[in-house]
Formats: sequence, C-alpha cells, structure tokens
Amino acid sequence: MFRILIVDDDKNIRYVMKERLELEKYTVLTASNGKEALDLLDSNHVDLVIVDIMMPKMDGYEFTRELRTFKSDLPVLMVSAKQLPEDRKKGFLSGIDDYMSKPIDTEELLLHIKALLRRANIANEHKLHIGKVILDYNSQTVSREGESIELPQKEFMLLFKLLSSPNQIFTRIQIMDEIWGYDCDTVTDTVTVHISRLRKRFEGWEEFEIKSIKGLGYKAEIK
Repeated sequence: MFRILIVDDDKNIRYVMKERLELEKYTVLTASNGKEALDLLDSNHVDLVIVDIMMPKMDGYEFTRELRTFKSDLPVLMVSAKQLPEDRKKGFLSGIDDYMSKPIDTEELLLHIKALLRRANIANEHKLHIGKVILDYNSQTVSREGESIELPQKEFMLLFKLLSSPNQIFTRIQIMDEIWGYDCDTVTDTVTVHISRLRKRFEGWEEFEIKSIKGLGYKAEIK
C-alpha cells in the first residue's frame, strides 16, 4: 500500500488526516516541520507528501525546494489557509504538484491524493492506456490498433493532461500555467485552438471525448 507523509505543525490536523487516510489503508508518517520531514525521508520510502506552508524551522516552500533537489518526481500536495493566487503560484514555483486550501474536506483530500498517485504511476511508466488507445510520452504518439499519430508537443501534453484525470475540469488558466508556463505571453485563446485541433484529429474515436464546460474550461470523458 502507498505510504504518505503528512507535514504540518498543527497536531490536530495531523491526527485528523492520519486517521482518515489510515481508514483508506494508506500507511501514514507524520512530521511537525520541514526539517523533521526531510529526516524521515532519509530513512523511509514515501509515495506522496502532504505539506503545510506556515511551519517553524522550515516552511512548506523551503521544504519543497529542498525536496526537489533529490526527489524530483515525488508528488507533493500543499495544504494551507493561504488562499491568494500569489501563494498558490509561489507553491507551484517551489515544486509542488497540487494545492488545497484549508479547512480541508477529507473526502476531497482523498480525491486529490488518488489523482496524484495515479499521475505519478503514469509518469513512471511514461504511457497512458485508455482502452485500446496508448499515449506514449517518450515518442509523443497516440496509438490504436496499429494506427499511430505523432502529435506536436503542446497538443500531446494537453491531451495527456486531460486523459490522465478523466472528468476533472481544467480552466484555461490552469492549462496555460502547466503546459505553457507562468511566464508565457501566449493568450488563453491558444488553449481553445489546441482543443479544436485535438477534437478534429480524434473525431470518431470511441474511447474518449474532450468536452467544453461552459464558463469553466475543459474535461476529458472516457467512454
């Protein structure tokens, strides 16, 4: 079973998270600050880290930056009472994979954890299987029953992102930030153009469909 490390200086939050995660059969380790967490990582295998921002000795940003120097692919979910866009941006720039605002709904927390672990496994394999369809990250190709389509990099990354988290809605801003980067000057209309191209390429494919959610963004549905 997966092993999760919770890093938070609030012992009540650590307790509630630990109890809920253990009900789901996860093995849970806890630490009260970043330095203690790094010590645990030296001697324990961990599949995912949940980290707070405001902690003594070493905060969540510094912890994540330090973690990324030796574990580049370990999923990190940041949880914090800080809700400003600047706080989220700082978290992603430090190397986190996902962000949740406190107070935490434990059922939503479980959904975030499952999604991150699924993506981590996909990334390790570098392939995503959707029925008879195979997305190969290394070759940037989408294959089905002998047919293979090589996609431009951004189109492939966009399709891979949507299909890695089926039914999850992504806004244009989220997609721009992850695929084109925070500092990119490309306008969000670019996302619409790439979505249109993907729909045209895979029109008639029965395995998946990319849908527009009015006023929100896009999601992929697996059929």
